Amino acid sequence: MVIDNRKARFDYDLKDSFMAGMVLQGWEVKSMRAGHANLRAAWVIIRDGEVWLENCSVSRWKFSQEEQEESRSRKLLLNQREIKKLIRETAEKGTTIVPLKIFSERGYMKCEIAVAKGRKKHEKKQVLKARDDERRAKRIMKDFNA
Repeated sequence: MVIDNRKARFDYDLKDSFMAGMVLQGWEVKSMRAGHANLRAAWVIIRDGEVWLENCSVSRWKFSQEEQEESRSRKLLLNQREIKKLIRETAEKGTTIVPLKIFSERGYMKCEIAVAKGRKKHEKKQVLKARDDERRAKRIMKDFNA
């Protein structure tokens, strides 16, 4: 199951992306595999040389007996070289790190994050117009070739 942050691709210009492992509790893994997580309001922060996923809400697993905190900070696992690169790239004004998706790979939960720069409202309109023009051109080419 893939939990996708589709809004991030529209709101930000994405630069470099990284795959990071996640430190999770057992109930969180089960809930994420069932697709009960939300990345819409989540962000990534670097604190004391460690990368943390903030405000990612994971719904409670109904069969768990232990205490469940839905939107706690979750540690992301990256190489030291990748962390230093993230620190360098986010030093520039206006750049941030956003989570793009959470997925399972060979039994482990991974999070794809990207360095991003926010888009202004008029830039978003241009992106929508470009997509619409491209879609219209493909439709015309399809009709022309048929």
